[in-house]
Amino acid sequence: MTLKKILKNEQKLLFVSNRLPITIQRRKKDIKFIPSIGGLATGLGSFYKTYNSLWIGWCGITKDDLDKKSKDFIAARLRADFKSHTLYLTKKDIDQYYYGFCNKTIWPLFHYFTHHAIYDKDFWGSYQKINQYFCKEILKIASDNDIIWIHDYHLMLLPHMLREKLPESQIGFYLHIPFPSFEIFRLLPWRKEILEGLLGSDLIGFHTYDYVRHFLSSVRRLLGCEHTLGQVSVENRLVKVDAFPMGIDYDRFSKSLQKKNIIKEINKRKKQFADKKIILSLDRMDYTKGILERLEAFDLFLETYPDYKEKITLILIAVPSRTEVQTYMELKSQVDEMVGRINGKYGSIDWIPVRYMNRSFPFEKLIPFYNMADIALITPLRDGMNLIAKEYIATKTDKKGVLILSEMAGAARELGESLIVNPNNKQEVAQAIFQAINMTSEDQKERNAIMQNRLERYHVKAWAQDFLDRLIRIKKIQGELYAKVITPELKDHLIHSYRSKRKRLILLDYDGTLTPFFEKPEQARPNIEILELLKKLARDPKNELVILSGREKEILDNWFSKIPLGMSAEHGVWIKGRGKKWHLIEQLRNEWKNEIRSLMELYVNRTPGSFLEEKDYSLVWHYRKADPEFAMLRLLELKDDLLHFTHNLNIGLLEGTKTLEVKNAGINKGRAAMHWISGNKWDFIMAIGDDWTDEDIFISLPESAFSIRVGLYPTRAKYTIDSVTKVLSLLKKL
Repeated sequence: MTLKKILKNEQKLLFVSNRLPITIQRRKKDIKFIPSIGGLATGLGSFYKTYNSLWIGWCGITKDDLDKKSKDFIAARLRADFKSHTLYLTKKDIDQYYYGFCNKTIWPLFHYFTHHAIYDKDFWGSYQKINQYFCKEILKIASDNDIIWIHDYHLMLLPHMLREKLPESQIGFYLHIPFPSFEIFRLLPWRKEILEGLLGSDLIGFHTYDYVRHFLSSVRRLLGCEHTLGQVSVENRLVKVDAFPMGIDYDRFSKSLQKKNIIKEINKRKKQFADKKIILSLDRMDYTKGILERLEAFDLFLETYPDYKEKITLILIAVPSRTEVQTYMELKSQVDEMVGRINGKYGSIDWIPVRYMNRSFPFEKLIPFYNMADIALITPLRDGMNLIAKEYIATKTDKKGVLILSEMAGAARELGESLIVNPNNKQEVAQAIFQAINMTSEDQKERNAIMQNRLERYHVKAWAQDFLDRLIRIKKIQGELYAKVITPELKDHLIHSYRSKRKRLILLDYDGTLTPFFEKPEQARPNIEILELLKKLARDPKNELVILSGREKEILDNWFSKIPLGMSAEHGVWIKGRGKKWHLIEQLRNEWKNEIRSLMELYVNRTPGSFLEEKDYSLVWHYRKADPEFAMLRLLELKDDLLHFTHNLNIGLLEGTKTLEVKNAGINKGRAAMHWISGNKWDFIMAIGDDWTDEDIFISLPESAFSIRVGLYPTRAKYTIDSVTKVLSLLKKL
């Protein structure tokens, strides 16, 4: 079902962000509605109006500045003309929530400026309060079948809050800044709350796969949630995490060069700098943008290549930002001083090396700067995406111009044909400026043509459409998985079927099915409750009860020998019928263990927290207690080495939950299950398991069998069940 079809079905699309795409200003008795300038507001401005949509956010005016009549007028005008709904913040909210937690805690931390981050519990309390306020306002508008798309770091708690109130709604979240590595993110005192807040979403989007990887790493390390291909199972919901590199309104920038007023402005600027090579540097005045480092690199360029004095000009446009924050005030003073120093050091009566403007420009005035610039110097120290780099390329209708781009910007992943530099390496940046000045027109055109084609294809509307289509798709996948969940009605049907049959086969995994996982395998010993439950099932003369486990046969004997049940050990290697002795499923060899053991022991030594378990016919590498990220790296290396070592042996690799087992090929739980399935004419078969090793059992079952997997995962089983607790509850009912 396409997005358009869904939205026609009496469904709303709600965009939620800290700020509306409209800013409201009170001037004496007049109320002004001013369209916001910025990537999100500008890019989605036309897109969201296409649908049955509403944009929810703060309008930029404080709560106490308006009377009820003015608020009613604003609400009606916003809804009618701008499809928007406003919230009102107090001055204290703005100070503690916006300037406080958002911009003194999250912003510096997520951009790796840890020395600027302030961890203040009052800031955190205000952040929680405002997220809750947004939640209450949205609940006045939203219904359970609406699509809610939440944007950016100001509202990271909101998805979970909404999920509790609207459990069936489609919630997407997109982060417009970097998500830092685990080593940085872990510094945040409220790190778990932030992750849990975000995981209330159905789909979480980032600019690049680096940020996706960092987020999934933090989720694994801090919450213990594993993922498969970016799908995280949390609270029995499936959450998709993916990269959606944000685009620009490409046509708006490229076709603007056809407007007469812009052509006139371009010609005016070109005459002003007729004999100079122009470098454009355009940013918000922010310490993450690397403006000081950029000026130092330009200083070094003029010093290293003195022949270019009076032949080149750096136009530095630094748009004022967060002017009330002390750090930003200090940065502006430093930039002012640096510009003065460079101009004083190199300038002359006829030449100013750096033309510095500390103000914003409207679109019509900004395009000429893009178009006339021979070089765009975009070198942030850390940036989520950086749309300015994309806008510069889009305005190059003659395909001439060179983009110098920081490798720390998300855009560097898409604009690889630009000159990629390390912004901290001033020599490299200076050398890139020299290379850009001397680049041939043919080389410039070839590079820019490739980047323009890419940007034109994946523009901002395609980005938004892609995100929303993916959100709809993950809800469909969730629906397919939820359709397998054992409902009370299905449970009653299973119990009725069980009670009406006379020859019943029950196949049960142990770890993760009858008992939770523990750090140490020996801690998973069955308690009295489990043993009594199994005894009751096994002693029913109509039942054949079988435990199919990866455990060694000695352990299974120790735990279950007093219960009249069948057992399979080591994932199908050993089989033991009720009241009988253990025997091999087939004649196996284990001499290969001598060749493999030393390799696996090497990986144990190289991976703190892991250990090697040796069974009769297999070797198992356990890494549950190892560092998750490090263990995954070692797992890939070990699998690669084992495949190389075992290519001429009849040996297979079996991945379990935090384990990698090397065993004889063709031996699995499914084959062991067939030993019992084919041994009798059963009128009731039920199998329950929790991981990939149990999928072989599910595949081997006849169509009439009840196959159940523990946890919400893609599976070959017919049904799923939430937890070990619910498995035990079901067995008690039987």
